[in-house]
Amino acid sequence: MDIGKVRCDITEEGNFMATIKKRGDSYSIRVSCGYNSKGKQMIQSMTWKPEDGMTTKQIEKEVNRQAVMFEEACNKGYQCKAIKFETFAEEWFEEYARPTLRNTTYERMLQLRGRVYPAIGHMRMDKITPRQIQAFINSLSKEGANERTGKPLAPKTIRHNLSFISDVFSYAVRMGVVSDNPCSKVTLPKDCHDEKKIYTPEQVQGFLNLLNDEPLKYRTFFNLMIYSGFRRGEMLGLEWKDVDFEHNIISVRRTSNYTGKKGTYTDTTKTRKSQRTLKFPQEIMDMLKEYKDEQDMQALKCGDKWVETDRLYTKWNGLPMQNGTPYFWLGEFCEKHDLPFYGLHSFRHLFASLLVNQGVDIVTVSGALGHSTVSTTSNIYCHMLEEAQAKVSEAVSAALNFRTNKNEPKGM
Repeated sequence: MDIGKVRCDITEEGNFMATIKKRGDSYSIRVSCGYNSKGKQMIQSMTWKPEDGMTTKQIEKEVNRQAVMFEEACNKGYQCKAIKFETFAEEWFEEYARPTLRNTTYERMLQLRGRVYPAIGHMRMDKITPRQIQAFINSLSKEGANERTGKPLAPKTIRHNLSFISDVFSYAVRMGVVSDNPCSKVTLPKDCHDEKKIYTPEQVQGFLNLLNDEPLKYRTFFNLMIYSGFRRGEMLGLEWKDVDFEHNIISVRRTSNYTGKKGTYTDTTKTRKSQRTLKFPQEIMDMLKEYKDEQDMQALKCGDKWVETDRLYTKWNGLPMQNGTPYFWLGEFCEKHDLPFYGLHSFRHLFASLLVNQGVDIVTVSGALGHSTVSTTSNIYCHMLEEAQAKVSEAVSAALNFRTNKNEPKGM
């Protein structure tokens, strides 16, 4: 049999085909692994060299055995270990990220490529070690990591970089490209675990008092945010049909988001459980009624220039308010009144902390926040929960101590 060029039989899985070519005193075994998302054929190859003294028949038998084994390995995905991180990550974007992730998450992941690819993009997936990823993550927390400010990257940005790399490797594991995810052994720098900055109840009371002198639009926005724990996108996605004045309830059904490519757009909620309904105090609902009347008057003044969107929070002409508007307004407000500026999300953390400190159970807190699972709530607010549990323990100890002292015989 001439084994200068042999096409092996298809394996039982029936996916890949091996071709053998003799090159000098060795044999090249190539396997077609189908086509990638861009329609390009994926080829993997190996070289096998016969041992000295092997007969032609032995060589023929062994090279075919090698081809079958390599073909089976390709069928299981092991052949793709040689793929570079950047190459596979781009396939991940096309095959998984684009059709699966929310637009805001997808856009953020795309931006992370600028730092991740220069660090590990050129490396083979199977050669990237936890130590190399750890070194890259550590470098992001050092002075100068942010080229614009000369400071370390923000803890949240560092977490996003690790999350991007980990997501790519997790997909690679599921696809059989690598056997494990090296990111599972990587730890974030200690600065990335800073406690969340939350306004104290006293600061919030002062904040709300100062709001009384501000435009009604922003009074309702921040009162509603404090009393609901809604995310910014959920706040900006609220429409008047979501407000039930008769029963004092408001429902979250959509979000308003922004990306550089799409601009401001309406999207689904972060998770299915983010769609929720909360009940509000009468004073909040009365404030919303007053704001609704004010908005209706604005629409009349604008006439044909007013665009009806049914949104609670809009620009002067009825179009949805831009996502950055409340953030920048809050920054200017805090600076004007010499208040600490913790960002919009701090009000969500405040809402959660108030519930926890009032003894509300974790399942109810999770539902109010719209988290997908209770474990998400536990992980984010573990420190608050521990403090609340400590207070419970102290209360029990104090009660038992009181009873012990009360029952002690007099004169002892």
